[in-house]
Amino acid sequence: MDYTKHMDFAVEKTRENIKIFKYGFPMPQSRDYNYAPEACVDWTSGFFPGMEMIAYEYTKDEEFLKSARFHAEIFRHRIDNKIAVNHHDMGFLYSLACVSIYKVKGDEFAKETALLGADQLMERYNPVGRFIQAWGNMHDDTNNRLIIDCLLNIPLLYWASEVTGDEKYKNAANAHLDTTLKVIIRDNNTTYHTYFFDKKTGEPVRGQTAQGYSDDSCWARGQAWGVYGAALAYHYTKNEALFDFFNRVTSEFIKRLPSDYVPYWDMVFSDGSDEPRDTSAAAVACCGILEMSKYMDCSKYLPYVDKMMESLGENYTSKRLSYPSNVILTDGMYSRPDGHKPEGTIFGDYFYMEALMRLINPDWHMYW
Repeated sequence: MDYTKHMDFAVEKTRENIKIFKYGFPMPQSRDYNYAPEACVDWTSGFFPGMEMIAYEYTKDEEFLKSARFHAEIFRHRIDNKIAVNHHDMGFLYSLACVSIYKVKGDEFAKETALLGADQLMERYNPVGRFIQAWGNMHDDTNNRLIIDCLLNIPLLYWASEVTGDEKYKNAANAHLDTTLKVIIRDNNTTYHTYFFDKKTGEPVRGQTAQGYSDDSCWARGQAWGVYGAALAYHYTKNEALFDFFNRVTSEFIKRLPSDYVPYWDMVFSDGSDEPRDTSAAAVACCGILEMSKYMDCSKYLPYVDKMMESLGENYTSKRLSYPSNVILTDGMYSRPDGHKPEGTIFGDYFYMEALMRLINPDWHMYW
């Protein structure tokens, strides 16, 4: 497969979008396959700067770096003024918008800003249950829970320990990881989206969904978070218990893929269903498999990366649309239970570009 032609398309979309999002950020999902700009207020605001950095590394065009650095200044304003940071998504935000610049260019401003994001994430740590609370005010009875997505946020804490030498970040990340591994996976190798804990004792109470079809279904993006989250955690911890977790969630993800290798939004659905897909889940899972292939034998999974990426590139980009669009991947699903329809998702676009970058340059250093 010619991955470069698909990356070239993604990079040109990103270049065009710099003009639209010079002072803002794409909304989490498009409307009629066009992203509108918004302020830096969403959990998804970091994905476009991450795309700019991938485009910069791929092309060496300073236009992308200049825009990413400008966006990093907006992220500094956001964390300094505590704008929309009362949640656990600091990794999605500051790993991609700031750690990326520090890793690529050694930028101290970006490093300092990302560390402020890590400090904010530490405020979400609940020592009673040994987890990072996802949403709501801390110790809120209705939100004393973790969600599987946070496996993509804790790398910010591991990175913070590496660059500061302060183990408090790593210790919180390890505790959250251990708790997640104990509760998030079912006997049938599917995953819960979210898991609640007793406020007083910290004991696990129940798992349920927020964006999946049902509490016992297999929300596709959540399963993909498990695939990639396990790989990222192993990168930092070298905890071999993660191999078993990774094998279980990845094998189940692949087993539930439909014939064109792009999952439905919940993996209880398959061929013949009229339910929407979620292209973002495929892109996330591909990133996870490619990362874990550095540490273990993934030969039984890697052919599915090629199949998923080929299907995404040939069948699910905005090239297929008959009208102008500023998205890269079509058929993303943000939250079906909230009534959303297939659209572009900015996180899907990011992970698609990251997977392409990994395939084109296996030595690429990730931003997480």
